[in-house]
Amino acid sequence: MNSVDWALLGALVVLFIAQVWFYAPYMAAPARKMRRNKKSSIVNRPVVNHSGVSVILTAHNEAYNLSQHLQVLLTQDYPEYEVIVVDDGSEDDTRAVIDRYMAHDPRLRMTFVPYGARVRSTKKLALTLAAKAAKYDYLLLSEADCVPESAHWISTMMSGFAAEKNIVLGFSAYFEGEGHVNRIARYESLFNSLHFLGAALCGYPYIGLGRNLAYRKSLFFESGGFTHLMTIKAGDDELFVNQVATRGNTAVVLNRDAFTWSQSKKTMKDWLLQRRRHLSVAPEYKQITKVRLAMEPVTRGLFYIMTIVALVVCRLSIVGLAAIGLFLVRWVLQSAILNVSARRMGLKRFKMGSVLWFDIVLPIISLYMLIVPQRNRNKW
Repeated sequence: MNSVDWALLGALVVLFIAQVWFYAPYMAAPARKMRRNKKSSIVNRPVVNHSGVSVILTAHNEAYNLSQHLQVLLTQDYPEYEVIVVDDGSEDDTRAVIDRYMAHDPRLRMTFVPYGARVRSTKKLALTLAAKAAKYDYLLLSEADCVPESAHWISTMMSGFAAEKNIVLGFSAYFEGEGHVNRIARYESLFNSLHFLGAALCGYPYIGLGRNLAYRKSLFFESGGFTHLMTIKAGDDELFVNQVATRGNTAVVLNRDAFTWSQSKKTMKDWLLQRRRHLSVAPEYKQITKVRLAMEPVTRGLFYIMTIVALVVCRLSIVGLAAIGLFLVRWVLQSAILNVSARRMGLKRFKMGSVLWFDIVLPIISLYMLIVPQRNRNKW
């Protein structure tokens, strides 16, 4: 072996170790936690903090989803809670649906974003108004198109508020549907969730998802809420958690009863718009978060490139065979971790071919979106 061979082999080994370091401790952490939960005698009905809870939903033209899901939220097995729906400029029958349910259940309340509010992110304004209106210190956030896994959603999420925790991160998944858009949305959702939940379990919380997120009202206002984020369209969940979450104040709840579910986007255009909106907040993350988030896709891309270079330059020599071996080991490890996690979370598993395809395509899509400016879109 000459110096070029050694350099290629050394680079491949370093990049392989970096990828294994990402998958083994972080991406596999949620599956490990769910396995421990399954063995625990208290997992099915966790010890719960029975303090009052304000469940908050924002709604923009969500009449149909509210008509389907409000009843589930109003029949939760929890002693003291309210549901606050904030109407953000809906032009359908959203208010009529809410009024119909309010007539039969005083725990349901409604507020609204003032017409013509001159803010860039009316959703952040909607959440702020709901937090101010909330009767209780514990705020549990979801979205109008989400439905809880069970009647124990509130109680299971509240079990995370122990030992001085102020933030609880939950898992939210997409229903299985037909077509490639649904598959790519489910894969991306699982991958990203394993990433941020795994990081939080390892002591590095950096984001949460507004489809299933809880925090204390006192923390929200003491930290300034969305005061410094109102000029940014998206990121009501991600950026707030990124600002205030720490190793000591954040918990992760991965009991199945704590999950929420929703439908994925139906068309590739809508999914791409959603993906671009999520990526648009990345420049606002803390610097350490940006570094941690960049490490995996950068080392992944370099690993693919170095594998191709090794095969082109060294062909089926020792270095070329080593490149093939490392590639296969990473592929099998990645597929195993993703699919074991999917099985424990009650999700459909992905074929190894799909894992490889998404592993290559999704970073390219994300890179394109980060480079190409976004056109001006509507407020949501």
